[in-house]
Amino acid sequence: MGAIALHHQITGRPDAPAVLLLNSLGSTLEMWERQVPTLAERFLVIRCDARGHGESPVPPGPYVLDDLVDDAVALLDNLGIERANVAGLSLGGMVAMRLAARRSERVDRLALLCTSARLGPPETWTERAATVRANGTGAVADAVVSRWLTEARRAADPQTTRYLRDMIAASPADGYAACCDAIRDVDLRADLAMITAPTLVIAGAEDPSTPPVHLQTIAAGIPGARLIELTECAHLAAIDQPEAVITALVEHFSAAAQNG
Repeated sequence: MGAIALHHQITGRPDAPAVLLLNSLGSTLEMWERQVPTLAERFLVIRCDARGHGESPVPPGPYVLDDLVDDAVALLDNLGIERANVAGLSLGGMVAMRLAARRSERVDRLALLCTSARLGPPETWTERAATVRANGTGAVADAVVSRWLTEARRAADPQTTRYLRDMIAASPADGYAACCDAIRDVDLRADLAMITAPTLVIAGAEDPSTPPVHLQTIAAGIPGARLIELTECAHLAAIDQPEAVITALVEHFSAAAQNG
């Protein structure tokens, strides 16, 4: 399957270094809304909906991770961007890892949030894909949101909780399920040693989907990677702990210019 043209938004300074933000399963480019204003002060920020999500096309499945990587490379090509800083969360982090391993010349610095190099068991993803194909994404929305945000965040901010639930429920069932197929088959453990980009790894201390041990494995496998763990943070760190995430991303990506 060839690359597709992703729906995307660009914010910030055209002459600044590029930052590509890659989303989790079930989210749209809006999941980075809280980080964009600060990042856009220093960078050209590119957000996109993954294939099968948001306003991007929904090609027939099944998908494999390299399909999503090819889409990201095609987006950079179409924008005339040779190298970018890349941040990815969950599925987006898997895409970012594979991109950095396979096309190292395209990645300047890398940030991996609440993700995994191997997210089993496979049966979990087969079952979730089947549920969504049969009953739509609304059937899993409540369960997913309960993992995205801590219980305290959900209680304190019911409006955001409802917003995220509706985001998941609005995801095209075929695209969501095909991305579940891709996640089921991912094993990036051998790729980690191939990543040469300076890498920041961010774990959520209360993340039930990709617990800190998954991020510890990634940080141990990527030469020179730095790991930070955010307290009171579940899976969707960009929304659960937005200030901590933007502080970490700005510091990490700004280091490229300082070291240049």
